[in-house]
Amino acid sequence: MSRRGPDGRNAVTDFFFEASKLYHILFRQVRKVGVKIVQKIGFIAFTMLFFAGLASAQIPTSGNVFFGYSYYNTDLSSIDRANTNGWEASVEGKIIPWVGIVADFDSHYGSQNFPTGCPLAGGVGCTFNDSFTERNFLFGPRVSVSVGKLRPFAEALFGGAHVSLDNGGGSDTSFATAIGGGVDYKIIRPVAWRLQGDYVQTRFFGTTQNNVRISTGIVLRF
Repeated sequence: MSRRGPDGRNAVTDFFFEASKLYHILFRQVRKVGVKIVQKIGFIAFTMLFFAGLASAQIPTSGNVFFGYSYYNTDLSSIDRANTNGWEASVEGKIIPWVGIVADFDSHYGSQNFPTGCPLAGGVGCTFNDSFTERNFLFGPRVSVSVGKLRPFAEALFGGAHVSLDNGGGSDTSFATAIGGGVDYKIIRPVAWRLQGDYVQTRFFGTTQNNVRISTGIVLRF
């Protein structure tokens, strides 16, 4: 004879009844947790896809590389200006068809007269000539437009500069800016020739130098 509980159900029935209630409670909790997990996974996947798309939209997929001869006129000395020669190289990555980001590097070599004290003239009035090397490392935006075979452009670059004097004359590093522009002439589809000019300002040895840079050379487009 089966034993019955207060509500008329026997022990076996009570067991299955309670087990059924527990199963439904657990099922609801698992379903809630599962929905939250799916929602989190979906959110993470959406976020990753969004930022991947954003990154791919910002990575330049076209641009150009330039290398050529560069003339540089500088007033590194307070009593003289120097004409120097060297090279310039740059790479431009396009963000949109008419705006790019430029990394620009140059190196120029020359000599200049510098003031020095004269022991026989009361410590003033003498000069000496010393060779030097100046390098600029500049970055910034460039805007351009294509008109037939010509592509005129303008740029504003910011970065650093370093000068080193020979014969123990010392060296210095400073902030540098360059504002200028130029034009590319297309020779064939991936190749062009460039002529460009920039006003370059440096601040070596506690003074400001106002320099002119004129460069020309080959451009490879990609």
